[in-house]
Amino acid sequence: MSSQPVVPPVVVVGAGPVGATAALLLARRGLPVLLLDRRPHPSGLPRAVHLDDEALRALADAGVVEEFLAVSRPMAGLRLLDARHRTLAEFRRTGGAGRHGWPQASMFHQPDLERLLRAAIDRTPGIEVCGGEEIVGLADADRSVTVTVVERATGRRRDVVASAVLGCDGANSTVRGLIGARMRDLGRPDRWLVVDLRTRVPLPVWPGVHQVCDPDRAATFMPVSGDRYRFETRLRTGEDAADLTGPALTELLAPFGAQDAEVVRAAEYVHRAQVTDRWRRGRVLVAGDAAHLTPPFVGQGLALGLRDVHQLAWKVAAVVTGAAGEDLLDTHGAERGPHARALVRLAALVGRLMTGGGAGAVPVRRAALTAVARVPALAAYATESRTPPLRPGPLVDRRGRAGRRLAGTLVPRARVRAGGQECRIDDVLGSGTAVVASAGPGCVAVTTGGRRTEVEDVDGALTCWLREAGARFAVVRPDRVVRAAG
Repeated sequence: MSSQPVVPPVVVVGAGPVGATAALLLARRGLPVLLLDRRPHPSGLPRAVHLDDEALRALADAGVVEEFLAVSRPMAGLRLLDARHRTLAEFRRTGGAGRHGWPQASMFHQPDLERLLRAAIDRTPGIEVCGGEEIVGLADADRSVTVTVVERATGRRRDVVASAVLGCDGANSTVRGLIGARMRDLGRPDRWLVVDLRTRVPLPVWPGVHQVCDPDRAATFMPVSGDRYRFETRLRTGEDAADLTGPALTELLAPFGAQDAEVVRAAEYVHRAQVTDRWRRGRVLVAGDAAHLTPPFVGQGLALGLRDVHQLAWKVAAVVTGAAGEDLLDTHGAERGPHARALVRLAALVGRLMTGGGAGAVPVRRAALTAVARVPALAAYATESRTPPLRPGPLVDRRGRAGRRLAGTLVPRARVRAGGQECRIDDVLGSGTAVVASAGPGCVAVTTGGRRTEVEDVDGALTCWLREAGARFAVVRPDRVVRAAG
């Protein structure tokens, strides 16, 4: 009697939000996962505070999006202020859900997200978590990787044979160094003081992000979730975090009514604009902050990492199970590299436009922002959550009018009715490649695994999406990205 061959685990290095999401995505595809982290327990630091609705597709496929929505808060938009905190321009988001069925932007406390991800990992079969262990070596084989791990408390070493390795181990990534990759600068580093606050009663502030466009003292203030708020300010030359404590910090917080708030944490951060020059060596790949670092101005730090692993997990699963060749992994860097560089450059540019220049830039900025706010199309772009489409490649065919418009973008997470039950199109698409096609008034047909199902397009969102692109059908990848349309 023959037995099924034992598949070595996929080793995910780094148990932060990106690594934890990767572990869940892989396990839900039936792969055993070993999740390693040099820390014995989650850090508990509130780093990321924002996610857009595109990135929530990753949390949805990881099975935690509803729990995330319960601990997050929709963001109302962006208000740009001058040095005296007078409004230069305001870009409001409309209430309700966006094209993916969730708020276009959500604010959250990162430890809350980490707790719900860990809880999901604990109840998901096939994931082993090892804290307090550090990776120190990688040795490639034909279809595996030997990972050398050190237990930090005892110094004990062990080797783990992995079917693949995902380096989600942050800005100072060990995995990135072990594969010979280096970060490439796309902009100058920027030193900021980041202050996390709590209040006993809600502050009477607008529930969006306040950006002070003052070259001398640029600052950001935003409600996060619950009783938490975040304040950030650029440090001047020769200034450090200790210079902005006590009365100095109180004075900076006063315009937002936060002068009496509890300071939970105040730390200096260096915002960098960098992307790795190498995303893969064999079956070892990097993602998240191990692959890119971005200034905070368009809120894409964690979102970029979640996109990385969402678009990578199904590829790793296909290669490990033998359903696809090794060259499928080449598409990871080919797709994620240009996308990350585009968003990192955009964040750096937006930061310069909002806070750069000297005194002479102030009247120019005021005039430009006033003009932008008066043009509805430009104002809408300021709050748009869509990111650029993926570049053309083996998995993105942008030929033809429909292909140019849809390929490389996400299919809308529209409401449909299938078998008398209302759900979202993702529930019908399944976990593999699918084809979504027009099927008469108010209906679309979904073909997956050779089976065709007609569903009612409840709001007409999919029908409109296809029609506006001049498309009769769209081929949708497992990560909900359109591969081709025609």
